[in-house]
Amino acid sequence: MILIIEDKESLVQMLRETLEAEGYCIVIARDGQEGIRQIKENRFDLILTDLKLPKKNGIEVLKIAKTENQLTPVIVMTAFGTIETAVTAMKEGAFDFITKPFDTDHLLLLINRALEVQRVLTENILLKDELSSRLGIPKIIGKSPCLHEVAQKVQKVSPAKTTVLLLGESGTGKELFARAIHNLSPRRDYPFVPINCAAIPRELLESELFGHEKGAFTGADARKLGKFELGDKGTIFLDEIAEMDLSLQAKLLRVIQEGEIERIGGVKSVKIDVRIIAASNRDIEKAVEEKLFREDLFYRLNVFPIVIPPLRERKDDIPMLVEYFLDNYCSELKSGKKTIAPEALQILINYPWKGNVRELENCIERAIILCEGDTITQDNIVLNRQMLFESYLSNLPMDGTLEDSVREAVRIAETQRIGKALKETKGNKSRASELLQVSYKTILAKIKEYGIEA
Repeated sequence: MILIIEDKESLVQMLRETLEAEGYCIVIARDGQEGIRQIKENRFDLILTDLKLPKKNGIEVLKIAKTENQLTPVIVMTAFGTIETAVTAMKEGAFDFITKPFDTDHLLLLINRALEVQRVLTENILLKDELSSRLGIPKIIGKSPCLHEVAQKVQKVSPAKTTVLLLGESGTGKELFARAIHNLSPRRDYPFVPINCAAIPRELLESELFGHEKGAFTGADARKLGKFELGDKGTIFLDEIAEMDLSLQAKLLRVIQEGEIERIGGVKSVKIDVRIIAASNRDIEKAVEEKLFREDLFYRLNVFPIVIPPLRERKDDIPMLVEYFLDNYCSELKSGKKTIAPEALQILINYPWKGNVRELENCIERAIILCEGDTITQDNIVLNRQMLFESYLSNLPMDGTLEDSVREAVRIAETQRIGKALKETKGNKSRASELLQVSYKTILAKIKEYGIEA
């Protein structure tokens, strides 16, 4: 939306027709005082103002515009004889000035450039907070049926403005799917703003979301725009939404219902246009029953729920993820290309992964650091021993005979013990047989039978 502040009717009509033909929404103010009122009551993407205006001049308008929102670009129109004043306007924060009479193509070029600069500045402000929380996986990896079902839902809901609620355990990649929804939506050219509601202290979260006015509280020495304003026309991702304080939940509900926010210490509402994607690893319905989460907000968020499956339910995806993380971290750590031994990969496939994809990623990075050769073995896989033991037991065959189960348990135990002995003896099979108190012939047979790498 563009605000035009101009008192000459002929120029107003020309500007209106030119800009509306380009698809812009136009608001007209006939004098400086009316322009200032519009700036205080509405949010504009760009302001086009004359320097010489009735009641309030263009410099006064510019100062108010920069006080209200320093990111809003202001283009000043000026007559030839007032170039010096236009230079003054640039010093006060105007994006640029254009001398009357001007070519409309030149004006449109200037407007497009100003809007692009504004978009980049907004993204840079957001990027400072985003870099520390960016996920390590730039794409969704997997081919399991449950992941395919999630991907289909993402594709269906992305084009709409519908609010989405992502549910799933910690580490399943909820932010990754939120980014996918944003990137597939018409809002892809506008900001994606992730906010972890659990990571920001409750007393600071309201200011982070909605901003504050100068003097609103101790230390508020300047106006601060909140993430909702910075993310205007884009997507707001509210991670760990169940951790939000009840009083703040009520304010978020108003934002969803009314499409406007109010800065802390502010006296007026600010219109915003954002899509909200929320996420939680908690059972929100249970939180509603326990009066820890507002029921009305839950129903506003739960328009299109998507449950992200835990890694243990998509074991077929583990080899693909392992290969991806190997390539990624071998390159990052400059360790040379590495492969993973079959028995080590089988351990990863069988492990329950309570921390999901994030835990698997950490495990692979650690294994690469520990690995001294070109192949990651089971000795380089550092996991919780109790959970590892339970994973062995849970993967024993339960549909065969008792003898089948015992045979598989023996195979697992012998593979682990022989592998450990070979590591301790640096691959010396003769010394390993002495350590295990079995014959050299027996250990050779076991190594061949189980496919153990020395």
